[in-house]
Amino acid sequence: MRGDGLRLYAEDGTEYLDAVAGTFNLPLGYNHPCVIKAVEQQLGLMSHISSDLARPHAQRLVDRLLQLAPPGIDAGWIRDATGSTAVECAIKIAQKATGKSDVITLFHAHHGQTTMAGSISGPAWRRRRFPAYGSPGVLRVPDPNCRNCFYKQTYPSCGILCAHRIADIVQQAGRESTACLIVEPVLGNGGNIVPPEGYFQTLRKICDDLGILLIADEVQTGVGRVGSFFASARMGIEPDIIVLGKGLGGVGLPIGAVLMRQELDVLEPADHSFTGGGNLLALAAAHATLDVVGDEGFLAGVRRRGGYLGELLGTHLQSHPVVGDVRGVGMMWGVEIVGHDGRPDAGAAAAVVSCARERYRLITRSSEYGRGNVVKVRPALTATEEDLDEVVDRLRMSVHDVAGV
Repeated sequence: MRGDGLRLYAEDGTEYLDAVAGTFNLPLGYNHPCVIKAVEQQLGLMSHISSDLARPHAQRLVDRLLQLAPPGIDAGWIRDATGSTAVECAIKIAQKATGKSDVITLFHAHHGQTTMAGSISGPAWRRRRFPAYGSPGVLRVPDPNCRNCFYKQTYPSCGILCAHRIADIVQQAGRESTACLIVEPVLGNGGNIVPPEGYFQTLRKICDDLGILLIADEVQTGVGRVGSFFASARMGIEPDIIVLGKGLGGVGLPIGAVLMRQELDVLEPADHSFTGGGNLLALAAAHATLDVVGDEGFLAGVRRRGGYLGELLGTHLQSHPVVGDVRGVGMMWGVEIVGHDGRPDAGAAAAVVSCARERYRLITRSSEYGRGNVVKVRPALTATEEDLDEVVDRLRMSVHDVAGV
């Protein structure tokens, strides 16, 4: 296969339109010339050196990321090749810095596939048949899902009960052992859940009151996905630690990064380091990606086209009888599929994904690895309005065909 922009071409010449940017890790689409040129130049010089020698190269990327980071984030660590291990790095930092062990996560959180990341992720099916995925010291709390509220409340009259209850749960479970709370700015694999206004500000106060650290897992939402380089800035989060991955490699090169407040820069190289972490090719790709995505004019375009995408989805799908909700921010949207009784229908969502690919040559994905009922729409940030028109039209036809109406 080969790719160009949002287009994929199979060996038989069939053309597909990619509405999810690979695995949400291609913010600049396939084969963006700036990134490809940078990687080719680096490959011609050297592809890999030992971590000690690579450290100055990684630090240059850290310095650039810190220039874009929210206030108070002034140190960084790049020794990861994936978002999963970068999440593990953030947890290690929190544990070492606080001397505590426990981690708070959300019911439908997705933080990665490694043993620790899988252990702290939400759904129980992630850990079935894998004894090493046991999760001692993990405290799971309800999501800020206003459409399907765990507490059967209605926003804003609820007073953001889901956030305030965290303090009660932590105190009952043993606040003295809790190191951190990790949260995605938008719960991606959990159903594209966008927390309500005031939620993150409440989390910040709770963390301060309880003496625990707040980690923003921006593996999916970072690098411009929501219209600001860091979703924390747009969503009103004031994190102690930020995790990046996926899109940082621009066109799919694997890399992870962890940024934090200076006093949390506590790890020694032996505490967390991987052979391929911060390799030269990935660093080159990340620098080139920042050249494009780090520009405010580019991000303004993402916000504008993201708003256009949301309007299209709302206009063409919101009123459909099997669409329960359309929600998102920037270029990160989800279409919730329900049955005619209004209940979540994961089977129908999976059928929409299959129909879109087989019949309309549109590549998309559904939440929770096909077990959820939300169809994800996250095209490359370089998508034009014409591209978005085509994405929504193909998705609309797919939903219509599966619903049979």
